[in-house]
Amino acid sequence: MSPPAAVPLADEWALKILYVLGGTQFKGVITDWGGVLTTPILDTVRAWIQEEDIEWASYAAVMRPWIAQAYERDDPNPVDAPDRDDDPNPVHALERGECSGADFERLLAARLVRTDGGAVAAGGLLQRMFAASMPVPAMYDTIRALRSAGFSTSLLSNSWGCEEYPRADFPSLFDTVVLSGEVGMRKPEERIFLHAAETLGLAPQECVFIDDIEANIAAAVACGMTGVHHTQTSATAAALQDLLGVPLAWSAPGLGSNRFSMP
Repeated sequence: MSPPAAVPLADEWALKILYVLGGTQFKGVITDWGGVLTTPILDTVRAWIQEEDIEWASYAAVMRPWIAQAYERDDPNPVDAPDRDDDPNPVHALERGECSGADFERLLAARLVRTDGGAVAAGGLLQRMFAASMPVPAMYDTIRALRSAGFSTSLLSNSWGCEEYPRADFPSLFDTVVLSGEVGMRKPEERIFLHAAETLGLAPQECVFIDDIEANIAAAVACGMTGVHHTQTSATAAALQDLLGVPLAWSAPGLGSNRFSMP
């Protein structure tokens, strides 16, 4: 069940910043977008595949190696260079803003096959891919509750063209917004986590990071943040309640203790 849109907080929790877990002072919460504040990415993609009658096998053959490589952490902090000839992964290029959404759409569409043998339209492919993505009201309310309690909040998202976000929702949720395609960095590169913390004026150790991809959590923890691996809203709310001391009525008792990772 989703919580009410307005979350009442007792006066004792107003502007609350806690020292927990060995004296760490948490002041900020940084969160991913797709799959955390929205419905699961895989559900969204499957809805698009079904809507356009695309052969799942053709999609998997293209995207599985791209995505697997995209979140390997063998070299999470690549050295800056004038070009990326040594990094040909199209997902990397798209997320860093090194190729346009239109270029990525043409590349992906050319490799997909419809069940009737027809071609997949390239124009607007990314918009159609994310069309079924829906906000999760309880996660919106979680971020708003933490912000109302005095924690700074930031969005840190690997963007696919930067057009997939309901930006009108941002002012009520975030103090800062970091989109990979706009800053030329992507998760799980250490530098983007440090940048997100800097936008809040905080050290990484003062930040809790939420993501649905374990490689991103591991990278955030490696640079000093405390990570919360998101799998379901109630468990994430429970972990945040345990960490930050802010009452979240929609959390599931007993699910929070094993949902976060310390550096």
